Amino acid sequence: MSLDAVQANISLNHLEIESRDPKRLAEFYSNVMDMKINRLTNQKFLCEGPGRKIIIKTGKNNTLGYAGMVCKNEENLERYKEFLKINKCEINDFVSEFYQSGSFSLQDPDNNMICLGVQKKENNFYTKSIHAPLQHLTFASKDVERFQNFYQRKLGFQVTDRVIKSTGELATCFTTSNHEHHTIACFKSSQNGMDHHSYEAGEWNNIKTWCDHFAQNNVKLMWGPGRHGPGNNLFVFIEDIDGNWIEISAELETVIGRPPKNWPQEERTLNLWGKAIRRS
Repeated sequence: MSLDAVQANISLNHLEIESRDPKRLAEFYSNVMDMKINRLTNQKFLCEGPGRKIIIKTGKNNTLGYAGMVCKNEENLERYKEFLKINKCEINDFVSEFYQSGSFSLQDPDNNMICLGVQKKENNFYTKSIHAPLQHLTFASKDVERFQNFYQRKLGFQVTDRVIKSTGELATCFTTSNHEHHTIACFKSSQNGMDHHSYEAGEWNNIKTWCDHFAQNNVKLMWGPGRHGPGNNLFVFIEDIDGNWIEISAELETVIGRPPKNWPQEERTLNLWGKAIRRS
């Protein structure tokens, strides 16, 4: 019996991003995002903390290599793979040092690579580190309707909320592959690519700890603190040295069985507390 994404309980585990200067960007994530650096090759670095991994390789700034998602066990992975085959998804083999055997990848309509597998067992080498596992990835796309159709109908993600322009056009779509409000989302934009990636701090006090940590590293907040309408989560945003947006979030809504809600595209939707950053 096949499983859709929510039934398979898929979560975001790691990202691979590109940079013209991967060593410099890795040092940023090590210092500012409280990660340890492991040099994998001359052109690839792994930045790792508890529940969060970012692979940085030589390439074009602000470019996603792939999004690494995980199932909890091999049975769920195989049953989800069967779901994808039923929906005629093009599945490719994908080998990674972070996955057990049997991992695979596919491309979404904007050519973003999504990889899935079962995580290899890891040694917990962390001592003191601020809590914030990697939680979600948000894309920018010229065609959010196509994004929604693919992730919902082909990949079996659940649409939780949408933001609708006054013209009726879809501005934002939030989708989940488990019971957190969103694991993959998408904003309408003039170009395709990454919008931001987000780490779940769990509670407000941890956001305060992160903000103090940013201040110690002379990194200013670019947005927040605030609270989003969709997802009802607390947030702050910073920007890394390549211009990638990073969100620290807390108290993200848990969604079990409720229908999607449509929100108007207005400042209050993006930030219930104050000013918003509009994408389109």
